[in-house]
Amino acid sequence: MSLLIVLGCGSFLGLLILFIGLVTLLRDAPRLSEIKNEDEELLDSSLSVIVPAYNEESNIETCLFSLLTSESPCRNWNVLLVDDCSTDQTIERAVNLSEKLGVCGQRFNALSAGPRPESQRWVGKNWACSRAIDHIDSDWLLFIDADVCVDKYTLRRALLQAVVDEADLLSLAPRLKCSCLAEWMVQPIMASLLSLGFPIKATNEPNNQTAFAAGPFMLFRKSCYLEIGGHKAIASEVVEDLTLARKVKSLGYKLLFLMGLDSLELRMYKDFSTLWEGWSKNWFLGLDRNIPKAIGASLVVMLMFSLPWLLIPTGLLLARLLEGNNSSIIIILTFSILSIFLQFVLRLWTFREFKMPMNYWWLMGIGGIIIGAIGPISTWRTITGRGWTWKGRSLA
Repeated sequence: MSLLIVLGCGSFLGLLILFIGLVTLLRDAPRLSEIKNEDEELLDSSLSVIVPAYNEESNIETCLFSLLTSESPCRNWNVLLVDDCSTDQTIERAVNLSEKLGVCGQRFNALSAGPRPESQRWVGKNWACSRAIDHIDSDWLLFIDADVCVDKYTLRRALLQAVVDEADLLSLAPRLKCSCLAEWMVQPIMASLLSLGFPIKATNEPNNQTAFAAGPFMLFRKSCYLEIGGHKAIASEVVEDLTLARKVKSLGYKLLFLMGLDSLELRMYKDFSTLWEGWSKNWFLGLDRNIPKAIGASLVVMLMFSLPWLLIPTGLLLARLLEGNNSSIIIILTFSILSIFLQFVLRLWTFREFKMPMNYWWLMGIGGIIIGAIGPISTWRTITGRGWTWKGRSLA
């Protein structure tokens, strides 16, 4: 009984610390600025938007339509799709859309990345991104994922802010869009953990070693990108965004990481299998390849989000078996109810700050169990290479 009380108290305190930490860290988080008319003269620049894609037929049209119908960010800009040997209709759908919009060969071009060199280990989108550079001659490079949809003025706002603030890498944290039940259970929790684990304020301080960037939207000054070696220099890195951000900052370049919740939307996974593959790919790496840290973090998530839902039926069962008013059972149930209430408050705050609806908030307990399993599975797969894949391609 005492153990259940300790666990219930731990769950409540963990959620309370998480909530207070998030509110404190993001209260003054920097956000993408609005457009100012007096900045118009700063747009005499050039921009290439690079979209690496592999089997993205379900996302590519939405992504490209949002990009190609954007307000012009500068006088000279274009979109380049780099197809990483897709086996579906990604390239056909992209070209068809560009022809319908009347921009094929002008504002839009498609490039085949070709087969990856067998003499070198390339993972993820690094090969496709590196192939784009040989076909680009612009001042700025924006790498944007195929599962991202941007607002009409996002490109213009981002480029303006990068120019005004003299940033060498500007990255935006997107609004997450949940499109399947698995995402509704897991993604709100992950969004909270990422926000707490990679504080924006520290990332934007030049003298602080903390560095973080969101891979779905990374705007580079080309001279900086070439100086750090680009994606070619990190061909074997699975979490390429973190590695690039750290290289930018370590060489003295300016890194700017902003909230872009009103500017772009990210749909990461289409079903449970892709969510499981994606997070088991990244969890261990995101926690610095530290086994105790990776497994411990997943267990803490279970403690905070799953245990309260399990303690309620457990407490009621104990009350029935003991047939009496037991103060210990009342304490257990109280901590459980308070923890579930905090989960509701956290989701309500997430809705206000991250624009993520409250759908299925009561299933966060199952989400905690899923994340609890992801920790050890990700650790095992990354270390052994067995089952460590992304979109079916081996990362080992």
